[in-house]
Amino acid sequence: MKIIDSHFHFSKIASFQKAAELNGNDYSRAGFMKEAEQNGVVSAVCMGISEFEPGSFPDVHTETPMTYDIDFLPDDSYFCAGINPHMLDQINLMHLEKTLTRHDCAGIKIYAGYYYYTVTSPIYKKVYELAMKYDLPVVIHSGDTFSDRGLLRYSHPLYIDELAVRYPDLRIVICHLGNPWVMDAAEIVYKNKNVYSDLSGLQVGTKEVFGRFSSSELWLNTFRTAMVFADRYDKFLYGSDWPLAPMKSYIDLIKVMVPEEHHEKVFYDNALNVFKKLRV
Repeated sequence: MKIIDSHFHFSKIASFQKAAELNGNDYSRAGFMKEAEQNGVVSAVCMGISEFEPGSFPDVHTETPMTYDIDFLPDDSYFCAGINPHMLDQINLMHLEKTLTRHDCAGIKIYAGYYYYTVTSPIYKKVYELAMKYDLPVVIHSGDTFSDRGLLRYSHPLYIDELAVRYPDLRIVICHLGNPWVMDAAEIVYKNKNVYSDLSGLQVGTKEVFGRFSSSELWLNTFRTAMVFADRYDKFLYGSDWPLAPMKSYIDLIKVMVPEEHHEKVFYDNALNVFKKLRV
C-alpha cells in the first residue's frame, strides 16, 4: 500500500532532536528516506517551524514564513509554510506570498496554542486570503501542545468551526484530531464541508510506548468513536508527526485504529484531495 505522510517535521527544533534520540530515529534526510522506503511512504508534507535559540519555540522572533532547516527536503516531499503571528508585517507577508508560489510549498501551518492567538483573530486575515488566492490548505495545530508553554485555550478545535463558517472556500486541516477534544473535532469535520483532520500525534514516544497503547481497546476506542461519529473517512488523513514517533509504529497504530476498508483513502487518497500540489 502506498502512503502519503501528511504531517512530519524536519527542523532543528531542540525538542524534536531530543525526541528523535529517545525514539531511536535517525533525524536526518537519509534517516527519513530510509524509513519511508521501508514503509511504503511515497510522499510527505513537512510542517514548517523554526527557532533562534535551542528550546525557544514558540519563538516570537522567528521570521514568517517558517520552513525547515535540516539539509533539504527528502525526495518527493513538500512543506507547509509556518506562521509566526508576531511577524506579519508587509515584508513578511511579501516573503510568505513568494514562498507560497514554490512548487514544493503545499500549504500554510498555523501554530494555535503555541502562539497566543485564536485562529479567528484578525491578525491571520491576510494569511487566509493568501491561502485562498493560491488554493492552498491551512493546517492548524489543535489540542495538546508539545511544549508546556502552550496555552490550551487557544488550541481548542471549536474555534475552527467559526473559521470554517467565516471562510467557506478555505480548506482547513485540524491537526491531531484535536486530541484530547476528539469528539469536538469530529463534529467540526462532520458539519463543515471545508474541514478535514489529520491523525498525526495521537501518540508519541518509543516502540514500547506504542505497544502498550495500541493494545488498549479503551484507548483506541476514544479515537474510533470520534471517527465513527463523523462518518467521513474521506476527510481523515494519515500523518506520523515523525520524528516524535517511529514511522512503522505509527503506521501500524493507524492501521489498527481505522477500518481496513478505509485504509486507501486515509493513507493516500485524501491527502491528494487536500494538498493539491502533491504529484505522486
